[in-house]
Amino acid sequence: MTSMRRVRYERGGGPEVLFLEEVPVPEPGPGELLVRNEVVGVTLPVVRKVREAAEPIALGGEVAGEVVALGAGVTGYAAGDRVTGLVFGHGYADYALLHTAMASPVPDAASAVDAVALVRSGLVAYGALHAARPEPGEAALVTAAASGVGHLALQLAELKGAGRVVAAVSDVRKAEFVRALGADEVVTYGAESWGEPVDYVLDAVGGALLKPAVAALAPHGRLVAYSSGGGTVEAYDLLVGAKSVIGFQMRLIARGRPELYERWRREVWELYLTGALKPAVHGEFALEDAAKAHAVIEGRANTGKVVLVP
Repeated sequence: MTSMRRVRYERGGGPEVLFLEEVPVPEPGPGELLVRNEVVGVTLPVVRKVREAAEPIALGGEVAGEVVALGAGVTGYAAGDRVTGLVFGHGYADYALLHTAMASPVPDAASAVDAVALVRSGLVAYGALHAARPEPGEAALVTAAASGVGHLALQLAELKGAGRVVAAVSDVRKAEFVRALGADEVVTYGAESWGEPVDYVLDAVGGALLKPAVAALAPHGRLVAYSSGGGTVEAYDLLVGAKSVIGFQMRLIARGRPELYERWRREVWELYLTGALKPAVHGEFALEDAAKAHAVIEGRANTGKVVLVP
């Protein structure tokens, strides 16, 4: 175990800029676990950074696998443990360094693929829904409803008592998928109207979609923005309906409120283990096919989570 494969890029652009290289296996530092990756999650923020970043960044994200070495000061974990978590360094690799603050044991009943689908996407969906402060019976709208986060947010909104759940998708061909997950209505981004107003929107897209998302809100409605896509909201559009926009970022919760992060993590696992929350996987790609995985995300073709399987 002296070398490993890793996906990297040297200039921004589309999926074609990714390449596979051979590098030394990293040594875990204080508080870190060295994990042999079984599954690596592909996320829209990372795909966007590859295209837009001025300087190349480490391809991080969710990983799940087996602990093979421990850094100084690590307690509560041992070699052979199955873990999952969010990596901020290089994650598209045979091995990754995972800090214990971002690590979570994988239950025996869970596959590595399901663990990756839940560790970030499930927690982001859960946290965004929490930020919306939903009341039983309220109507919800989820953008990017067929995505890795969105398909779980749909289910969670229903589990939290939404009276009506609307799925907003980029392509009408995704309608059957989101309806099977509990969506009561399906709208496409380009539609003139998104139907009857809703009480809250969970938005994972941003950009030009913010305007119709705000327009879809009923008076006193709330839009939770957790997208890396940016965008601008007109203050007047909020004022006339006493609407609000709430920003949500999971990294701030994980680092600033670890007790809340841990509680949410337990609750998401409980929902999964009882069968109430069902992650869906669009496709599994080999590490050398990372470009193909990115192309699926860029083309908005995925229904569920996209993963790499080293």
